[in-house]
Amino acid sequence: MSGQPTTVIGLIDDAARQLAAAGVSFGHGTTNAEDEAAWLVLWKLGLPLDTDLEGPLSMADEPVDAEKAGAVADLVRARIERRVPAAYLTREAWLQGLPFYVDERVIVPRSLIAELLAHPEFGGSIDPWLSAHTRSVLDLCTGNGSLSILAALTWPDVVVDASDLSTDALAVARINVERHGLQPRVQLIRSDGFAALPGRYDLILCNPPYVNAASMHDLPAEFLAEPALALAGGTDGMDFIRKLLADAPDHMNDDAVLVLEIGNERDHFETAFPQLEAVWLETSAGDDQVLLLTRESLLAWNSSAPANTNPA
Repeated sequence: MSGQPTTVIGLIDDAARQLAAAGVSFGHGTTNAEDEAAWLVLWKLGLPLDTDLEGPLSMADEPVDAEKAGAVADLVRARIERRVPAAYLTREAWLQGLPFYVDERVIVPRSLIAELLAHPEFGGSIDPWLSAHTRSVLDLCTGNGSLSILAALTWPDVVVDASDLSTDALAVARINVERHGLQPRVQLIRSDGFAALPGRYDLILCNPPYVNAASMHDLPAEFLAEPALALAGGTDGMDFIRKLLADAPDHMNDDAVLVLEIGNERDHFETAFPQLEAVWLETSAGDDQVLLLTRESLLAWNSSAPANTNPA
C-alpha cells in the first residue's frame, strides 16, 4: 500500500480496526478488539502471547513477510466471517496463565472459580473453608478439564474426579489432563450429575449450565457457537442447579463445601432458593457470581420445604 514494510504492530492495529468495525463479540479470553487482535496475530506468527510490544526490546516494529502477513489476514477474516470464539480458531485458550486445548466440543474456559483456585490471596478465596484433611475433589461439569487441572496443581495432595455428561467434553479434557501430566491424580468420569460418581468429596466445584432461556435467545453468535448443553439452564437458569443442590449432601463429607458459579443469575438463584444460606465469594466480576455452600446449609435447605425443588 504505502511501500512501508508490514510490522507486527501494524498487523495488530489493522486487525483491531477490522474486528471493531465488524462488531464481533468478545468474552472468551479477551474483552476488546485490541487484545483479541494481539492474540490472533501473535499466535499466527508463532510468537508468545506475552511478547514485548512496548519496551526497549519491543518486537512491535519487527518486519513480517508477505506470506505470514497473508496468513494473519486469513485468520482475522475467519474470525469475522465465522463469528466463533478466537480459541476455536487457535485451538488454545488460557486460564490463569495456563494453556488449554479447546475446540467446538467444549465451551471456552473462563470460569471465575479459576481465580479462587489460582489466587488464594483473593478476597473470596475458598482456602479458609478447607482443612488439612481435604483430599477428594469433584469438578462437576468439567468441560475441557481446566478447573480440575487448576485444583490439582493448586493442592498437590488432592485427587480430583472430573465429571461431565458429554463424552465429547471428556475427550477434550483428557487431552488437557495428559498435556499437564496429571493422569495419576485427575480421573475423568462420564456422569449425569452425581448418578455415576463413586463416593463422597471434601470439595465440589461446579460451573454448570445456568443461562436462562431469555438470555440464551439473546446471546451473540460467538456464544451460540458453543455447546448449548454446557450453557442452557432452562427457563430461569436453575434446572441443573435444583437437582444438584438436592443431591449434593449425599456426596459430601461432613465438613465439605460446594463452590458454585451462577454468572449473572443471582436474582433467579435467590428466587429459586430463598431459604438457602450461601456465602458469596469475591471475584474480579464482583461478589454475586460465585457462591459457597456448606453441607450443613444444604441439609437445612433440603429439609425445610419440598417446594424448594420446584421451578420458580
